[in-house]
Amino acid sequence: MHIKAIRPSEDEDLADGLLAIQRAAYRVEASLIGDDRIPALHEDVTDLRTAPLNWLGAYTSDRLTGAVAWTENADEVAIDRLIVHPAIHRRGFGRLLVQAVLDRAGERRTLVSTGQANLPARMLYRRLGFKDLVDAEVAPGLWVTHLVHLQQL
Repeated sequence: MHIKAIRPSEDEDLADGLLAIQRAAYRVEASLIGDDRIPALHEDVTDLRTAPLNWLGAYTSDRLTGAVAWTENADEVAIDRLIVHPAIHRRGFGRLLVQAVLDRAGERRTLVSTGQANLPARMLYRRLGFKDLVDAEVAPGLWVTHLVHLQQL
């Protein structure tokens, strides 16, 4: 597996493949949390291509298998989404993608959110040094956990 910067805004075929993985990954989360109101689950390819995000893609044998996207400023990095094809869940791809963002963040505070009931994601982030900040109801009955990277506390 190798990780490289990707730009779905500049490559429609890449964006289409990324969207397919994103939908598959977020369907798994929707099942885990019992709610399909995850914004990225309902994006179309135009939404994905125009989102102002930085992207890294994970490739296996030159095939896109996952990605992570984030925003950043001088003080903070905010992971917007982590997607890994369900066929390769729990094989370390998500950990490597998040670690790549943490490496780029340096000393900046790094934030991420996930469904409160998404225990596999919460465990992944905790193993990488994130700490729960707060649980928040972002829509009626839809709860997320906001986390911050421990180095930044």
